[in-house]
Amino acid sequence: MRSLLGRHGFGIHLTLGTLALVTMAFGPEWAQSPATLVIVVLGLFALHAGPRRFLPREDHAPWRYILTGAYLFVATMLIRIVFPGTDATPPTPLMLIPDAVILPAYLCIGGAYAGMLRRRRAAEDDPARIDAVLVGLASAFLVWTFVIEPALANSGMSPLRVIDALFSIFDVVLLVLVAQLMLAGGVRLPAMWLLIVGASAMFLGDTYYTLRNAELVDISAHTLDTLFMVMFVAIPAAALHPSMRTLTEPQNIVVSDLSRRRLLLIGLVVSVPTAVTSMMPSGTLANDLIRTALSVLLMLAVLARVVRSNNSRARAEQASRRRATHDALTDLPNREMLTETVSAWGDRVAAEQLEISLLFIDLDRFKMVNDHWGHQVGDELLCAVAARLSAQVRAEDLVCRIGGDEFVVALASPSHLRLADSLAERLLEEFGRPFRLSVGDVVVSASIGLVKSYGGAHALELIRDADTAMYKAKGSGRNAVALFDSTLRDKVRDRVNLEQALRGAGERGELAVHFQPIVDVATGELDGFEALMRWESPELGFVSPMEFIPVAEETGMIVEMGEWLLRESARQLVEWSLQRGPGARPLHVSVNVAVRQLRDSSLVRVVDEVLRDTGLPPSALWLEITESGVMENIESAVLTLNALHALGVTLCIDDFGTGYSSLSYLQRLPVGIVKIDRSFVSRIGDGTNEPIVRAVLAMTHAMGHRVVAEGVETAEQRDWLHNQGCDLIQGWYYGKAEHPRNLTNWILPQVPAA
Repeated sequence: MRSLLGRHGFGIHLTLGTLALVTMAFGPEWAQSPATLVIVVLGLFALHAGPRRFLPREDHAPWRYILTGAYLFVATMLIRIVFPGTDATPPTPLMLIPDAVILPAYLCIGGAYAGMLRRRRAAEDDPARIDAVLVGLASAFLVWTFVIEPALANSGMSPLRVIDALFSIFDVVLLVLVAQLMLAGGVRLPAMWLLIVGASAMFLGDTYYTLRNAELVDISAHTLDTLFMVMFVAIPAAALHPSMRTLTEPQNIVVSDLSRRRLLLIGLVVSVPTAVTSMMPSGTLANDLIRTALSVLLMLAVLARVVRSNNSRARAEQASRRRATHDALTDLPNREMLTETVSAWGDRVAAEQLEISLLFIDLDRFKMVNDHWGHQVGDELLCAVAARLSAQVRAEDLVCRIGGDEFVVALASPSHLRLADSLAERLLEEFGRPFRLSVGDVVVSASIGLVKSYGGAHALELIRDADTAMYKAKGSGRNAVALFDSTLRDKVRDRVNLEQALRGAGERGELAVHFQPIVDVATGELDGFEALMRWESPELGFVSPMEFIPVAEETGMIVEMGEWLLRESARQLVEWSLQRGPGARPLHVSVNVAVRQLRDSSLVRVVDEVLRDTGLPPSALWLEITESGVMENIESAVLTLNALHALGVTLCIDDFGTGYSSLSYLQRLPVGIVKIDRSFVSRIGDGTNEPIVRAVLAMTHAMGHRVVAEGVETAEQRDWLHNQGCDLIQGWYYGKAEHPRNLTNWILPQVPAA
């Protein structure tokens, strides 16, 4: 029997049960009792084994009810075998003995179906409820008309006859529950169909039993027993099929148009009783009243079905509308709702002399929260921010989340009240208080852009202008409020034009590399060049690197442009080295690596390919990185820099002194060169920054690094740096960055610069 617990248990049970049913129905009389015993034993075993295998313990309850009902059915069979008079036709008072046992069995089966339905049904709007009631009322009408009423009319309204007829009503209730299970969404898998077969067999058996006792049909007790044994095969088979899990799993309710089958079902349950009522002659007053009452109930059920369907669709449309206009995480209105509301306010501005104000709020360094604690904590913070913003505004104001860590507060108020200005300042104070999250107290500041309108501006334009003002607040140091003015729009327009012109500049040949000499202080000889990118646009003319490099960084174009700069610089140095000949002093080329490039996983591969393709010795390539770029993610940066160092290139810290200037991180990085920022060199001579430069020189030399001083413009600065032991210098004293064709005097012949 252990094989029933295996994956073939369902097939074995159904095969043996079907063979036993055939034997019971058509086999010799001596084999019918053993076949019945096989069906009962198989059924009880399946009801024990199936739920244990497929269901968690908390979902066993409905199947325990069915198992209890099965044992009560077996007890009823034994009573009828021991006391044959309990099954006589016409019925005798002895029938009350098995009926007293079989009634709890029906209640157990009904309780089991109700328990499955409670777990399976996914929503109160499930149309299966009313559809199942329709099926039940139609079945009750037909059972009353063709079974109960004829049985009572033929044999009289004796108590035994009434009790006998009640079982058909119980079966109708079971059919209603099974119909709800069948119609309550989800896929109707084998376990469901087997329950339907079992319930239908019970219904047919009880119906024929009632008609037989009323002597309206001539059907043998053996045939009735066979129908009940069909139930004893089908329901336990459902317990052994894996799809029985779906009987206790919630099903999704999908609001959709009526299918043809369901529409046909509703049409039949309405039209058939109506037709029967019209065609059949009037009977007793009680019979006519009951049939009329059932017909009226059917009509009311159809009306309820129509009302519920209409209400369900309306609620579904409302839910869909809310999903379209509200943020799923915070449940705040989204950009679409903001646009609609501001547009509606715009119609009132002139008439009521209102001022529309938008506060565009962006959390400062929100990415660090996600990177440090994870996105779940980031979502917690966003919900906490939404709650705090909502608590600071009036009921008529609108707080929206329009994406990521961006929120907008919209107000419409008389202009003289300056509500938006005071709210912006109050919000900055609110962001100064910690947010209590699952990881503890978290403090995050915000940058706020404020725009005001007195009518005429489109909602999308106001959102765009508030966004622009917010970026102004971020640019001024974050944790600030910035008011929009038209000059900001001009700056945004210019930046967009610059970005569009920059795209494809390399392919169009608009980019060039200029080289600034780097000189050995001790000898005055050329040691190398710093490669600097220049852009000459046909539309914009010469564009300063201070303008286009930040745009390239922000848009990511710097990765491709930086690779081009690296390859072109290496190619040019190889060409110059060939011109100088093998006996000349080796030169290096120093190339800046942007923060975005440092974060790009392909940087090491690109550098290796450039060295291989151009034949440039790795020692001749210097890569300049900024302190801020390294400190943004020092762990990742150290891995990348170590990989670059392993290639043999020289790493330089650029603009040293303007960032963190930490000895601890400088010791961790595999750098060979430190470049002192020009802001320190420019003050040499007045004594202001000289102690700082001396300290940097002493510190870096002690660590074994060479030092390059940038921005040298005078002989006095050169001489002072020479006396302090500076290794290399560059600046306008020796020459500005030039096109390669203008550097011939530096390449051939070698002439000391001093």
